[in-house]
Amino acid sequence: MAAGTVLALLYAPGITVAQERDAAYVSANCANCHGPQGRAAGAVPSLAGLPSRYIVEQMQAFKAGTRPATIMHQLAKGYTDAQIELMAGYFSSLPKP
Repeated sequence: MAAGTVLALLYAPGITVAQERDAAYVSANCANCHGPQGRAAGAVPSLAGLPSRYIVEQMQAFKAGTRPATIMHQLAKGYTDAQIELMAGYFSSLPKP
């Protein structure tokens, strides 16, 4: 096996762990309204288990101001596109409530 391949295989698990940690960190603010691990109770929708693409589309609509909201349009503007993708991946990986 080439040295580069070995290094890539050794490094890949660290990237996954770091990405998971970063996704949970970036998504922590969402728990205030959407519940722990995206499982809301009440009128606010749960995010856990929703398709990643759907979450990204909705966050981009909030960010652009094309989807009505009380506070989400303000919150969405604080995230980069990469952070939104990270959050979407995190929530879509969680089981539905």
